[in-house]
Amino acid sequence: MSKLFITLAALSAMLAVVFGAFGAHALNDKLDIYSMGVFETAVQYHFYHSFALLAVGLIALTGPQTALLKSSGWLFIVGLVVFSGSLYLLSTTGIRWLGALTPVGGLAFIGGWACFAAAAWKSLV
Repeated sequence: MSKLFITLAALSAMLAVVFGAFGAHALNDKLDIYSMGVFETAVQYHFYHSFALLAVGLIALTGPQTALLKSSGWLFIVGLVVFSGSLYLLSTTGIRWLGALTPVGGLAFIGGWACFAAAAWKSLV
């Protein structure tokens, strides 16, 4: 589990850098202010949750690989794909219904953090 989550975290962070650079250099003149803001939000949450996924993998290296910790990692991955993915697509395509998917990704992030907190609490007691 730790090898998988650490590898996916590194690849996710790499993609966040790629998307951030693409947005700053290739999209800056092509997107309106609103769409650029949406894209930047996607990049920010992409980075934050790449690091969260890395933390899950690193903790799994030395601690017990509990169902809560594993759930946390998978929920962060779902959130990355659905939350950031829907915002990337919304900002670059203008397809508005994609915005309806974004809260599902946000709920996955919230669930990931809740599982992470519960795993930490259980392992420290």
